[in-house]
Parts: sequence; C-alpha cells; structure tokens
Amino acid sequence: MAEGAKASVVPSNAILLAGPTAVGKSEVGMLLAEALEGEIISVDSMQVYRGLDIGTAKPDLYERNRVRHHLIDVVDVTEPFDAAHFIRLANTALEDIRSRGKVPILCGGTGLYFQALLGGLGQAPPSDAVLRAELEATPTEKLLEELSAHDPPTHAAIDQANRRRVVRAIEVMRLTGKPFSALRSDWTRESVQDTKRSFLLTRSSSDLQFRVNTRVGAMFQKGLVVETEELLRRGLAENRTASQALGYRQVIEHLRGNRSLSETIELVKIRTRQFAKRQMTWFCKHGQWTCSKSEPTDSAQIIANRIAEALTLRDAN
Repeated sequence: MAEGAKASVVPSNAILLAGPTAVGKSEVGMLLAEALEGEIISVDSMQVYRGLDIGTAKPDLYERNRVRHHLIDVVDVTEPFDAAHFIRLANTALEDIRSRGKVPILCGGTGLYFQALLGGLGQAPPSDAVLRAELEATPTEKLLEELSAHDPPTHAAIDQANRRRVVRAIEVMRLTGKPFSALRSDWTRESVQDTKRSFLLTRSSSDLQFRVNTRVGAMFQKGLVVETEELLRRGLAENRTASQALGYRQVIEHLRGNRSLSETIELVKIRTRQFAKRQMTWFCKHGQWTCSKSEPTDSAQIIANRIAEALTLRDAN
C-alpha cells in the first residue's frame, strides 16, 4: 500500500476515545454511542482481521447489534493491512456516518492509526523486495544494533520484540538515508484534532494491571488456544503482521513446543502489561487529549456519563 496518505477530514461532531488495552474503551464507547446516536469506528490494527476475535477482545455479535461498528472483520488473516488502508476505509465510514446524521466515535488503542487519520502518514518509501529479503535473514540483534547506532529515537520507542516493525524501520532508513523517526509525520497542535472532543481513558497502574490479568485469563478460558489453532489452519502464520498480534504470537510459540500453557498465560499477561504502558506513553506524547481517569469502582456507565456531560458543557460554550 502506498504511504504518505493525507489526513482525513474528521467531522466536527466526531468523538475520539483512546487509551491502553483493558482500560474499558469498548463498553464506554458503546454507551456513548447509544446515548448520542453514534456509531463506532474501530481504531484497532488487529480487529480488522476476521477470526482474530478472542485475543483482540473484539465486540461480539450482541454488541455489534447494540451499536453499529465499522472497520471490524474487513480482511482475512492472509491479507495485508496497513495504516494507509485504514485511512481509506475510515474515510468511507466517516462519510457514511455523516450522511445518515449520526455521530462517529473513533474508539481504539492503535496510536499510529489515530495519527494517520488526523495528521496523515510520513513519506516513507514502499518496500523493496531484495532489501526486505536481506533484512528478514538478518538476526534481530544485528538489526537493533544498526537502529541504535543510526536512529536512537526509534530504537528507544519501537517494540523491539516486534521484528516486523524493526525490519521496516531499517528498510526505510537504508532506502532513504534518513532516520525512520525523521520521516514520521508530526502530530502537531495544528492538526485537525479537536481537543474538546478527544478523550484519553486512564487508570492507576495497579488497577490497569489487575484488569489486564483478568482479561488475559478470561481469553484463555474462552478458547484462545483453539482459536489460534484454527487460524493457523487458515494461514495465520504466513501473515507477518497478524501472526505478531499480542497473545496469538505467544500461543503460536506454545503450540510449537516453546513453553507450557501456564508459562504462556503468564507471558501474555506480562507482554500485555508492557504493551499497555507503551500505549499510554505514546498517547501522552502525541496529540492533545482530555484525560479521563477512572477509579476501580467506576462503572462504564459512570465514565460514559462523565464524558457526555463534558461534551454537553463544551458544546454549550
């Protein structure tokens, strides 16, 4: 897919609802949608894949019947998907929602997709097949050494366990002769983001850790291992992006005999907590958000009411 896609024209009545995994975005988003005649646009890089259900906490059929969702189940696990693809589909969804007089609620935790939608994508070059093959054959440690030497900001910020992203950063750097970080578009105060309608859900670290651990345990009880086995039969392993999805990657390693199930469950909890921390760091550094901190005793309805009241006050002003 071509990179360098332009920012979207987000309707003035749109609501942005972001935050780390397990913070409670989905239920709050649905309650807001029901109260405000809205529809949800999922801003999640893995919920786009059909079949990645349990591990992505994808809204089930009941929830999708409650509120209309967009950008869920749009590609098979064997198909590529990137931020440029997301922008195109999100623009279509925004126009559709606007045409019917509804309120778009952009809800999710993939910071790059929020950035791409609001600020556009940097002018990174398309992939080079020969160079990509060379990088794929290079040990991750060597790639990280190169990244550290020539692009310290990206080395510090990138998920070093996500080999696909590391390879892409090195590929862009070699093709352009510039650090990957220098080519990423800035999300500035002049972007189309409306701070008054942009909410970042947060919780204390102990509360979020408890919620992450509870969620991961429930995912395995619901059948994450069986779901992953079925996805592997459908070609999941051949998709470098989807197969790296949090939870699925670790279960694939378990199925290959790398570790026991109990060890895998604990590892997924650890990786998910780490991921949630990176998400919070990213959102705090990018964009302009109204932070909404929730207490452990706050229900989704209380949080949704708080946001709805803030919107009413700001629209009145």
